[in-house]
Amino acid sequence: MSTNVESYLTAETQIQQDTGVDESLNPKKDDARTVSPLDYIFMWIGDGVNLGNMTLGASLVVAGIATLNVVQTMAAAIIAIGIISIIFALNDRLGYRTGIPYVVQLRMSFGLKGSVISSLMRGIPAIVWYGFQSWIGGTALNEIAKIVTGGAFDSVAICFVVLQLVQIGLSLYGFHAIKWVEALTSIVILLALIYVFGVLLTSHSAVISEKWVNAEGTWGLPFFAFIMVFMGNYAAIFLSAADYSRELKKGISDAKRGFLYFLPILIAYGFTLAIGGMLASATGISNPVKAFALVVDNSYITIFVSAFIVLGVVAVNMVANIIPPAYVITLLTKVKFKPAVIITGLLALGSFPWVLVQDSSAEGLNIFILIYSAFLGPIVSILLVEYYILRRQKVNIAELYKEDGPFAGYNPNALLAMFIGAGAAIIKVELAWIVGFVVAGIAYILLTKYAFKDSKFRKGTIFE
Repeated sequence: MSTNVESYLTAETQIQQDTGVDESLNPKKDDARTVSPLDYIFMWIGDGVNLGNMTLGASLVVAGIATLNVVQTMAAAIIAIGIISIIFALNDRLGYRTGIPYVVQLRMSFGLKGSVISSLMRGIPAIVWYGFQSWIGGTALNEIAKIVTGGAFDSVAICFVVLQLVQIGLSLYGFHAIKWVEALTSIVILLALIYVFGVLLTSHSAVISEKWVNAEGTWGLPFFAFIMVFMGNYAAIFLSAADYSRELKKGISDAKRGFLYFLPILIAYGFTLAIGGMLASATGISNPVKAFALVVDNSYITIFVSAFIVLGVVAVNMVANIIPPAYVITLLTKVKFKPAVIITGLLALGSFPWVLVQDSSAEGLNIFILIYSAFLGPIVSILLVEYYILRRQKVNIAELYKEDGPFAGYNPNALLAMFIGAGAAIIKVELAWIVGFVVAGIAYILLTKYAFKDSKFRKGTIFE
C-alpha cells in the first residue's frame, strides 16, 4: 500500500496550478490540512445536533401515533450509524490520501463531462437542505424577535433572509470558519438540549410514555424504511466524504477515521432523534421550534434555546450544505470559490423549504430524502466499486485533472448504472438507498465487463 501512497504523492507534484479548475479544487497539500481529530469530532457533533435530525425524529409521530417505539427507533439508528461510518471511512480514503475533492473524485468513474450530472445529484439536495435548515433557524430567530419586541415583530421570512445573509458571510472563510463555529456550537447546543431533555422528562413523561415509549410500533417495513431514511439523510454527506477528509491531518488510520464518524454521529444523532420524538409526542407538532416554544413556557428559556437552535443551523450548514455545492458550482461555472459560496446561499433562499415540513407532519422531508437518496446510493456504490474492485486503489491523480486525458468525456457505463440503480430504487422507494446501492454496484461491474469494450474508461481496471 505504501507504493500506492508514493504514487499519489508523485502525481500530486505533477499537477500544475493551471489545471483548468479553481485552485480550491487542486489536491490539498499536507501543510494546508489544519483539522485535527478532535476538531473533526466536534465538526460531526455540530453537524448532527440540528433541527433537521430532530425533525426526522418527530416524523415518527404521525397524527399523534408513533410508527416506531423508542427501542425500535434507537435500534434503527444504531444500525444506520454503523453502516454510515463504514461507508464514510471507505469513501473518504481517496480524498484523505490524495487531497482531491469529491467533484474530482467523480471523474474517476463518470469522466469530466459525466461528473457534471453526478455532481449535481450531490449539489442540489445540499442546497435544498441549506434552505430548509435556514428556514428552521429563521423560525427560531423569529421566536426571539417576538419575545424581545413584545409581539410587535413577527416575520419568519425576514428572519430567514437575515440568517441566510449571515451564513453566506461566515462561509466565505471556508473551513477556517467551520473549525471555530463547530467547536463553540456543538458543546453549547448539547447543554441546551440536555436542559430540554430534562424538561420533557419531568413535565411530559406520561404522554411521551403513552404515545412513543410504549407504542406498539413495528419491526417490519417501517423499521427498515426508517433505517433507509436515516441513511438517506447522510447519503449526500458520505458521498462527498473526500471534501471533509482532505482537510484532516495526515497519519490517521482507516479504522480510527471510522471511529471519528461513528462516535460523534451516535452521540449527536441519537440525542436529537430522541428529543424530536419526545417533542412530537408531547405536543403533536412536527416543527421542533414551535414545539419548543409550547413545551418551554418561559420567555428567557425560549430565547436561550432558540438562540442555540440558530447556532445549530449555522453549524450544520457550514459542514454539510455549503462547501460541497460551492465546489460543484466552482467546477461548473469556473468562478472562484467565494463567489460560488454566495451563489449557493442565494439559491438556497429560493428552495421553498417551508413546503417540506408542516405543523402537523414532516412527511414531506422524508419523501424528499428518499427520492434524492435513490440517486445518491447508486453514485456512492459506483465510486466504491471503481476504487476498490475495478482499480484496486490505484488511480493516477494527475490524469483526473487533464482536460484531454483518459478521463475526458463521459463514461456511459457509470451513467447507465446510476440510472438503472435509481430506477430500481424508485420502484421500492421505502428502501431506496440500499436497493439503488446494490443494483447499481452489480450493474456497473457487469456493464464495465461486457458493454462498450472499446471505452477508454476500461484502462487501468481489472477488465483492461
